[in-house]
Amino acid sequence: MTIDVLVSVPLTSTGQFTNQTPIALGRTRIKAVYMIPTGTAGSVIFRDGGSGGATVMTLNTVASATQPTYLIFPGEGVLFTTNVHGTVTNVTSATIFYG
Repeated sequence: MTIDVLVSVPLTSTGQFTNQTPIALGRTRIKAVYMIPTGTAGSVIFRDGGSGGATVMTLNTVASATQPTYLIFPGEGVLFTTNVHGTVTNVTSATIFYG
């Protein structure tokens, strides 16, 4: 089965991930994540259902502004049934590849 893979607008502060329009994403599967850390170790907490929604995953970064992190998820990716919210701490930006 062929699935179109799309790319979000880079998230630079806590909030909803959006498409390029920008409109908040609805039900989607994250296929990969690209994060640019700051000089301090940080994290992105991914929630389903907004800032008060269930935590689906937490991804940590290294303390290096020159070492981005790119993660590819196996299988069909990570499912978010409502929307994708990111809580960003010490991360310059986080971009998701979704479908």
